[in-house]
Amino acid sequence: MALTAVIAYDVSEDRRRSHVAAVLQKYGDRIQFSVFLCRVEEDTLKQLTTTMRTIIDTATDSIYVFRQCQDCWSTVETIGQASPPEPTLYWAVL
Repeated sequence: MALTAVIAYDVSEDRRRSHVAAVLQKYGDRIQFSVFLCRVEEDTLKQLTTTMRTIIDTATDSIYVFRQCQDCWSTVETIGQASPPEPTLYWAVL
């Protein structure tokens, strides 16, 4: 079952920061400059965090992963131009 995770990062070096952003873009939507909203399976989230550990310098960089339960996410409040992206639905023909 997919879960929603808000992932925020602060990476000091441009190359590493770009790499982190590129990895996150494969799994979610950018909702702020250094914040992504990812809807992924638990196993995928574990792989994603493992990958990001190999990219960053843990002495200078930080990444926050906030798992959101369905009830918590349904009560998100937005102000101004903020709006969480709608999930993309795909059709499969078997």
